Amino acid sequence: MASKKYARADRDRCVACGACVLKCPRQAIKIWKGCFAQVDKAFCVGCGLCRNTCPADAITLKEREEG
Repeated sequence: MASKKYARADRDRCVACGACVLKCPRQAIKIWKGCFAQVDKAFCVGCGLCRNTCPADAITLKEREEG
């Protein structure tokens, strides 16, 4: 069963430090062109490890839409 949540990075708050990338157990996060973190929802399991690691508090967990 897929997780009901996924991580989302706020581009304006992200400092592109890469802490979330290193912490993600599914390699669902990449730093886009050195500017900000981008989460691939297809791989994200909503565990929250990236959110807990982010020094800029730029990651939130969002509810997935059903269907």
